[in-house]
Amino acid sequence: MTQRITVPFEGEGSGAGELTWGQFAAWRSMQVVEATEWAGGTMPLAAGTTVRDVVTTLGFIMSRHQSLRTRLRPAGDGPPEQVLSSSGAITLEVYDDDGDPEALAATIRARYEAAPWDPYTDWPVRMAVVADAQDPGRALWFVALYCHMVIDGYGFEALIADLANLDTATGRHLAPVAGVQPLELAAAQQGPAARRAHQASLRYWEKQLRAIEPRRFPVELTPQPERWCEATLSSPATHLALAAVAARAKVHSGTILLAAYAVMLGRLSGHPVGAFRIVVSNRFRPGFAESVSNLAQAGLAVIDTGGCTFDEAVARTFKSQLTAGMYAYYHPRDLWALVARVGAERGVDLDTGCYFNDRRRFAAQVPALDVPAPARITAALAGSALRWGPSSDEWDATCFLHVDAAVDAVELTWRVDTAAVSPTMVETCLRGIESLIVTAALDPAPSGPAATVAGPDAGVPVAAVPAG
Repeated sequence: MTQRITVPFEGEGSGAGELTWGQFAAWRSMQVVEATEWAGGTMPLAAGTTVRDVVTTLGFIMSRHQSLRTRLRPAGDGPPEQVLSSSGAITLEVYDDDGDPEALAATIRARYEAAPWDPYTDWPVRMAVVADAQDPGRALWFVALYCHMVIDGYGFEALIADLANLDTATGRHLAPVAGVQPLELAAAQQGPAARRAHQASLRYWEKQLRAIEPRRFPVELTPQPERWCEATLSSPATHLALAAVAARAKVHSGTILLAAYAVMLGRLSGHPVGAFRIVVSNRFRPGFAESVSNLAQAGLAVIDTGGCTFDEAVARTFKSQLTAGMYAYYHPRDLWALVARVGAERGVDLDTGCYFNDRRRFAAQVPALDVPAPARITAALAGSALRWGPSSDEWDATCFLHVDAAVDAVELTWRVDTAAVSPTMVETCLRGIESLIVTAALDPAPSGPAATVAGPDAGVPVAAVPAG
């Protein structure tokens, strides 16, 4: 590192108040896993970008968005309060290029993600720039991380969109700040409209919690030495096949992936009806679309894939997603208490830890310009690649499927608790999702049955996966 630049900022608003529902969930998650979750990453900068431009940008976003000026303070025996500062200063780190600015930026990012973060004293932003060693004023690569406590993926997109309101030459703000702010939202969540939405959500969740199977995978397995493992399938064929199925089904590609995931989990567990925690942006609510904050919450989609074609499973999934989105606005503290109470009344330990998160967001909604030919989809199967990620004992959900966009491919990363899902089941699930979607794309008629097939051992695949 060559220098640390102090960047002052000043913006509207100050004060303290309760946490928003999104902040509360992120705070509690950090307590449970004993780690901080970050959004952001690295990127190359356009030719001509200077270190001074990055300084201006950092000052702009800190001055403009109240969430980035928010820290915590203790509040007795309960959860902490959020504290908004009207002014302050933050540090931008500048590093000399060592010949590989991309690799250096990745190293800085990894260090930022691993370094301790104190929510009571530290700002929730970490930023650095890699500069040209021969021309120190010239910026090459950029590193920016934002604590999930104050921003979610959709809020990150809102932050990027708002950069259009910065005049980089003068630092002037070209438009007023849009979207609800955290302190304002926390107050609104105490009001009657939010409380009605909260109560409606809890009623929906309680109805589903009383009906679902208590364990997603009924057979308890001997966990691996490092209990949580993950694998990623990079699939060009799935990327192409999704376009064909989406054109026929008239739904977003994320719905198709969730349907295939539901079918495969039905086959692996022996239960065709499954509950899935899906990420709901809540951005459709008034004033939320442009807010740079954490608004996303987990909805509960209950999907029945028994006795139906794959196309019918997709239609059922779409309806379940819509319903889950309607009832994903609640105080997580009360939801957690509800799950515990219903489990106690049923005499079971309810497992609601099956997650699906399509991180492509807007990209999942964009229709394809054309439908790929069947031969092209089939040929792309040769490009599929499965790689295993690191295992760990860091606490996580029962199973969590992440969907990411890659160059001309879809990447499916499934992280699982090996006390419920074996490594063999991981590969079967990921390749089965690909096979289901490719098979559906190659058959212009309604797809074949997606019904669950029971098997004698839930620790191994319980149904044959149709070949793509």
